[in-house]
Amino acid sequence: MWNKVKIFLEMIKFEHTIFALPFAFMGALLGSVVTNGELPSWGQIGWIVVAMVGARSAAMGLNRLIDKAIDQKNPRTANRALPAGLLTTSEVIIFILFSFALLFVATLNLSRLAAQLLPVAVFMLVFYSYTKRFTWACHLVLGLTLALAPLGGWVAVTGSINLAAIVLYVSVAFWTAGFDVIYACQDAEHDRKEGLYSIPSRFGVGAALQIARIFHIITAAGLLSLFLITELSWWYLVGLVVSYVILFYEHSIVSPNDLSRLNTAFFTMNGVLSVVVFCFTFLDLVVRYLW
Repeated sequence: MWNKVKIFLEMIKFEHTIFALPFAFMGALLGSVVTNGELPSWGQIGWIVVAMVGARSAAMGLNRLIDKAIDQKNPRTANRALPAGLLTTSEVIIFILFSFALLFVATLNLSRLAAQLLPVAVFMLVFYSYTKRFTWACHLVLGLTLALAPLGGWVAVTGSINLAAIVLYVSVAFWTAGFDVIYACQDAEHDRKEGLYSIPSRFGVGAALQIARIFHIITAAGLLSLFLITELSWWYLVGLVVSYVILFYEHSIVSPNDLSRLNTAFFTMNGVLSVVVFCFTFLDLVVRYLW
């Protein structure tokens, strides 16, 4: 049983939760303080965690199921659970349905608007996995999907969407699209041969890395805009400077001729960035709220 659990956790890349969860907490924290003038309750935080576990598990399960045939042809992904036969299609389908059930129950225990927007979230979670078959903008679709985490956190505690929520959503969307472009560079040649769409396979690795930089410049501008349009103060600004350094370093360690440190640029740096931005937002709002 424990081996099976480990296989499921590996299938959904559980460790990659660090990308979205801190931003979901940030959306909830910022939305509650800005809109309601108070911190979110522990109950709200708990249901947000359940919703995030359900949404991300369903999304990754769907992606692995939909991409099974594609993964079989790629040496980098051929050892994933489904193509390698470590899990059956039926097991993954049951896992997906259970994950969606978690998301549904959690949403019902949050705001009315969150429940009303649930079909949109489910559509995005399903739609993303098909986009690499027909558009190189698949990275942007992934960004718009993952960025539902902070937007969902905001909506969960406020029951509303305002300018700050939209700015946070767009910022995280371009951040995600940027690091996904970098990650896709390792499969550029394979995707081109198989007729799959991505920015690296369409424009080349060099141009793709430039596009990723542009996406992250948009992210940097968006996160700065949050400082200007909300009550965030110097704690957040310090965290913003640190995040800019991380983004700069991320792009400095990859080049068209050297992708050897791609995993560091993709996973380590972006995992650190999401935690840094949340922690300094937390310090900014919670310290100021308590004092």
